[in-house]
Amino acid sequence: MNPSDTAVPPSGNPAANLPKFPVIWIGYLLGAATVAAEFVAVDLHPELAKGGGIPPLYLFLVSFVGGVYWFVCVHRYHVILAQAPGWKHPISPARAVGFHFIPLYNLYWIFRWPQEIAKFVNARLRAPVMKPLPVGIAFLGALVLRFLDPGFGLILLFFPMSYVTECMRRAFAAKLAGESPSQQE
Repeated sequence: MNPSDTAVPPSGNPAANLPKFPVIWIGYLLGAATVAAEFVAVDLHPELAKGGGIPPLYLFLVSFVGGVYWFVCVHRYHVILAQAPGWKHPISPARAVGFHFIPLYNLYWIFRWPQEIAKFVNARLRAPVMKPLPVGIAFLGALVLRFLDPGFGLILLFFPMSYVTECMRRAFAAKLAGESPSQQE
């Protein structure tokens, strides 16, 4: 990955120097599309509402793409942290995503990687701003809900992602604002 992919050239505005964070609204849009596909599927196949039948392919695809995009966001967070100046991030982007596919361990992992992001955020802000336990609980709840209702579960999966993004933005902005212009390279 090219350093120019994650940062805008230095300018007088510290916010202009922030890395390119994942676009969370795309996840919300995919969640809403999944909800819409669920309504269409139930309208065309009423037996799905009773728990019978096989869901149509379009419903599976939009839900699957939303899940993949969530993993893309997780990966992007860890790419950003791996390139953060002055920070040695202990989780590689591949591990951050890959450990979600290990049964039972993934239940631990959805709490572990937010904890490492919280360490970064809290160290940069010099205050316990990001709380990793609620993030992990929100991820767990959303993943459980995805089994019951894929669309609403997907939407809820991106709520803690919004929180993580905002905390990381604040941490990078605080660090950049605290540096002199010669250090912002």
